[in-house]
Amino acid sequence: MARIEGVDLPRNKRIEIALTYIYGIGLASSHKLLKISGVNPDSRAKDLTDQEITSIRTAISDNIQVEGDLRRFESLAIKRLMDIGCYRGRRHRLGLPLRGQRTRTNARTRRGSKRTVAGKKKAPRK
Repeated sequence: MARIEGVDLPRNKRIEIALTYIYGIGLASSHKLLKISGVNPDSRAKDLTDQEITSIRTAISDNIQVEGDLRRFESLAIKRLMDIGCYRGRRHRLGLPLRGQRTRTNARTRRGSKRTVAGKKKAPRK
């Protein structure tokens, strides 16, 4: 089983797809890394040799920021926005959408589940 950057890659998937299970690597980054390391993108993760896994690891560590470092970088960027009190930072603090979406309706993911309506009549009990 290939373990790269603390993530167990799925064994039966092609390596170009399996690399996307690592936080910070998408399909385009995966193609770029495989080209740098010289690994065939169509090979399965279970069929990789130790040398190929090592070359992928070095390509990742040399070229892109992934997993814990990337999560830390993003959280610090959001914290900076909240500290300076800009519009995006205030929206983060309030848990509202921050890219201009409407909030009168929709926005359930950021705002939470639908609240009950005050003063709504209940069905009479029999």
